[in-house]
Amino acid sequence: MTVVSPPRTQSGYRAPHVVEEKPLRYPDASSRAMMTRRGWWLVLLNFLLPGSAQALAGNRRLGRLGLGATLAMWGVLTLTLLFALLAPTAGFSIVTGAWLPDWLALGRPVPLFLAQGLLIAYAVLWIVLTIDTLRLVRLVKTGPVARFGIALGAVALMVVSSGTAAFGATTVGTVRDTLGSIFQATGPLVPPSDGYYNILLLGADSGAGRDSMRFDSISVVSVNAETGATTITGIPRDMPHFPFAEGPMQDRYPDGHEGFSDPDCGWGSGINQLRTEVEVCQDGNELYPDAVDNGSAPAIEATKDAAEGILGVEIPYYVFIDMHGFSALIDALGGVDIDVAERLPKGGGPSYTGQPVDEWAIGWIEAGPQHMDGDTAQWYARSRYTTDDFDRMARQRILQQAILAQFTPQTVLTRFQDVAAAGADVVQTDLPQSLLPFLADLALKAKELPVSTIELTPEGGVDEHEPDYAFIQELVRSTLHPPSPTPEG
Repeated sequence: MTVVSPPRTQSGYRAPHVVEEKPLRYPDASSRAMMTRRGWWLVLLNFLLPGSAQALAGNRRLGRLGLGATLAMWGVLTLTLLFALLAPTAGFSIVTGAWLPDWLALGRPVPLFLAQGLLIAYAVLWIVLTIDTLRLVRLVKTGPVARFGIALGAVALMVVSSGTAAFGATTVGTVRDTLGSIFQATGPLVPPSDGYYNILLLGADSGAGRDSMRFDSISVVSVNAETGATTITGIPRDMPHFPFAEGPMQDRYPDGHEGFSDPDCGWGSGINQLRTEVEVCQDGNELYPDAVDNGSAPAIEATKDAAEGILGVEIPYYVFIDMHGFSALIDALGGVDIDVAERLPKGGGPSYTGQPVDEWAIGWIEAGPQHMDGDTAQWYARSRYTTDDFDRMARQRILQQAILAQFTPQTVLTRFQDVAAAGADVVQTDLPQSLLPFLADLALKAKELPVSTIELTPEGGVDEHEPDYAFIQELVRSTLHPPSPTPEG
């Protein structure tokens, strides 16, 4: 027990001497050893349970604020962990604000905005509590050496604690900004068509020379709305005479696309030429007046209509990948693993007919298992001068599967900032934020299933010059909806 003189009362007189057993609140200031031990304890308590130092030795009101904020933070973290483990779809829906009405979306997930603000406030509160704890320690009363250790220890722990909260706020802000910049805050929520979500996947270089940009890679990703099973259908970029689904392009070409020729903007007949035809040769906004307001573009909507007419499926959404920055996303994922079937050259191709490959190639991708960085993977997907377009399509599908395989929770968590930054620069889509929780749940299911592919090539029975579109639609239908096995097998 320690006999102390309690602090003065409001009237200015000391209360009678009492025997205290609270050295943290009423220490013997004349004992350096006690003050040193007390200092270490207060600093440790402030780190382990912010607000406890004030509750035991200082301003109890500030202590209650710190303790309340700490308990609330631990409660939120516990709930977050439980949702992540037991109900990830519901948890994702909550944090992204998919349950909020459209007028409250404000272009960014509101719950993440609030979470970021609370983390910043908690980081500031921890700094305030640490400074107040050092005041309570009364460093001048501690040992000469210990006072420096206590001060440095308090500052180091403050950096760890407040820095962790600040990093959490930064990460939440990155998630919020990434979701807001890529996905539409509002938009039509289209139900699955015949049991599938079909998404048009486009790849092109949107860098210099954008007026001549063509969609070099055209695929449709079909995701089973119950199992998450994914099928990727590759559409040859030069596919001719294709039909359109109902819409302005079908009105223009009721018997199938006939190609176009214009002395001012060029000519073309393949599906990858639709951007030039719709947005360079014509006023695409007259054809698709609502495209831009819905986060799309006239050329993309025309390509959707073409893909629907070719495959016979409804395609409400698209994802555009900017190949100009595509390598950054692969680098952010740490590269991809691909087994290369044959040696491929890097480079833009020959400058004259018959030029030897070794003269224009800037390098080679050797056959065999390869761990590719972004630049190599991009050349793998685009190289076509020693092979043909159909082989190129197959390689693009292999690369897409390799990227999907690399999107593991471990990879995304450890490289989150880089992946988010690359994704915001590379990806453009009209997928609404309200659909993300459901798609995320399907993605988790799909990780356990192989990805199927459909290639509309001669090897798949499709004539590259005169495609049988009825055959193509039946091929897609039978692949997405295989007949149920009979008891006889």
